[in-house]
Amino acid sequence: MIFDLLQKGGIVMYPLLACSLVSLTVILERSLFWIRQKREADDSLVNEVLELARLRKYEEIRTSTQEAADYVVRVLVCGLVHRGFSLSKAMEMAALEEIKRMKRYLPVLDTMITAAPLLGILGTVIGIIHSFDMLGRAGIQDPQAVTSGIAQALVTTAAGLLIAIFTLFPYNYFVSKVEKAGIRIEKYATSLEIVHGGDNQK
Repeated sequence: MIFDLLQKGGIVMYPLLACSLVSLTVILERSLFWIRQKREADDSLVNEVLELARLRKYEEIRTSTQEAADYVVRVLVCGLVHRGFSLSKAMEMAALEEIKRMKRYLPVLDTMITAAPLLGILGTVIGIIHSFDMLGRAGIQDPQAVTSGIAQALVTTAAGLLIAIFTLFPYNYFVSKVEKAGIRIEKYATSLEIVHGGDNQK
């Protein structure tokens, strides 16, 4: 069936197929990424770090966070490591790196959402041009061939819209996950600044 659609849609169906494969690959990769982030999240360890920071027990923080995978813990530890210079700036830089990691490949999905419908329209335009070319050559003796050609040309538009629609929902979901992660980082980073007493506290 897929091969039949590729034949009906013409050459533009091949870049559309590539778009669908790219979108699917990114969606699967980001889904596994966020499943892993959820599994690695450890609020109890974050709270322990905050309490130890309040007590200025930095060696215990280093020991307890050696194998930590929670991104919030990494941000807090980065701030504490550079507390002698600027705790808040260090956490800000670490947070930016974590957010950058979370946003990885999202521009690809955004591009697919825009490009797929445009490619579909391009395929339809090419198909309609071909159909009118046939009409110019054969006249109105075989109008069914022309209408059949137009119907086939619309296949690319439908394919492009389907790819964009099925990419849009995961994309928005991943964007919302990044926003929630940013709020979580900000919440605990602010808590650390409060319990630690700000910058330049050794």
